[in-house]
Amino acid sequence: MKWLCVVVGLVAAVFSFAPAMAGKMVQSGPTVRIKDITTISSVRDLQLVGYGLVIGLNGTGDSARSSPFTTQSIKSMLDRLGVNVPAGALQAKNVAAVVVTANLPSNAAVGSRIDVTTSSLGDAKSLEGGMLVMTPLTANDGQVYSVAQGPVSVGGFAAEGESETLTNGVPTTGRIPNGANVERALPDQINRSDFIALELNNPDFSLSVQITDLINQHSKKRYNFAAAREKDARTVLLKKPGNISVTRFLAEIGGLSVVPDDPAVVVIDERTGTIVIGQSVRISTVAVTHGSLTVRVTETPAVSQPEPFSDGRTVKTSETSIFDEQPPGQMEILGGANLQSLVQGLNQMGLKPKGIIAILQAIKSAGALHSELIIQ
Repeated sequence: MKWLCVVVGLVAAVFSFAPAMAGKMVQSGPTVRIKDITTISSVRDLQLVGYGLVIGLNGTGDSARSSPFTTQSIKSMLDRLGVNVPAGALQAKNVAAVVVTANLPSNAAVGSRIDVTTSSLGDAKSLEGGMLVMTPLTANDGQVYSVAQGPVSVGGFAAEGESETLTNGVPTTGRIPNGANVERALPDQINRSDFIALELNNPDFSLSVQITDLINQHSKKRYNFAAAREKDARTVLLKKPGNISVTRFLAEIGGLSVVPDDPAVVVIDERTGTIVIGQSVRISTVAVTHGSLTVRVTETPAVSQPEPFSDGRTVKTSETSIFDEQPPGQMEILGGANLQSLVQGLNQMGLKPKGIIAILQAIKSAGALHSELIIQ
C-alpha cells in the first residue's frame, strides 16, 4: 500500500508538470539580444550637410573655367576676412569646392565631436593633402548643429602623365575623423513619456510576440506587472516602471536574448552572381535539368588575288565559320528538406552561379520554392 501511494504521487506530479511545459515554446537556434535586433522609434540620427572649401591642394583643385562657383566662394571668404581681391585675379588650382555631410547621433552632447565626409563638387582631381575650412553643417530645419574643419584623409590617389593616367580608389572623396564639433544637441525624446516604442529591424509577427512575452516575463518577475504589448509586426510598446529610470530599464530589456524566427528568403544579385539562401527555405521534390547552347562565329580575314596578267584587282574578303555545341542534359532530383540538402543537390549538378540563378527562378515559377525570391 505504501508503494502504491508513492507511484500515484509520482504520476500526479508528472501530469501536473505537463500542462506547465505545454504552454512554453521549446526553441533551438542561435540567440540574439533584443537591443541588436530593435531600435527605439524616437531615437534616430540627424543628417547634416554643408558647403565648404578645401584648401592647400597641390594643383589638383577646381579650374576657374569649369567651376566658377569655387572662385566666387573664395572671394566671399576673403571678403569676410577683410581682404578685397578682384574676382578675375583668383585662381582655384589649389582650392576645391566640396559638400560636407555628417550624421549627428541622438545622444551627442554639445562639445562632442563627430566624423564628416567631404565630396568634391567641381572638377577637382584629388583632395589629397587638403584642409577643410570652417564649414557650418545644417539640418533640414535650417539650424546649424555642427561646425566642421580639419585635414582631409583620402583613401585613393591619382597620378597623371602625358600618355597615361593611374587612379586608385576615389581621390575626390575624403573623410575627417572627429572633424566636426557639435554646437547644438538634439532634444531628449526618451524621457518625455513613460511609453517607449521598440521597432524591429526586420518586421515579423512571431518575433514581435516572442519579444513581448519575454519582456513581460521579466517585468512580472521584477516589477509585478506586464510592461510590453505588441502593436504590429514591427512595433512593441513598452511602459516604464515608476521606480526606475528609462536608461536602466532599456539596459535591462536590451540584454534579454531571443531566438529569431528566420524568414524564408532567397536573395539573388544577377550582376555579381551572388546567391544568399536563408535557413528556412524549403523546396518541394522536383526534377531539374539544365543545359546551354553555345554558338561560336569566327571571321578569318583573307585576300583574293587576280590571275596573272589580268585586269582584276586584289580584294580583301573573309571566311566565316560557325560552330555550335550543346552538352547533353542530365536530369537531377532536388528535394530541400533543409538548407544543407538543398545546397548539396545544387552542387551535385555542377552549375555556375548564373545556372543556379536560372534554376531557382524556374523552381519558383513552378511553385516548388517555398520562400520569397528577391532579385536585385
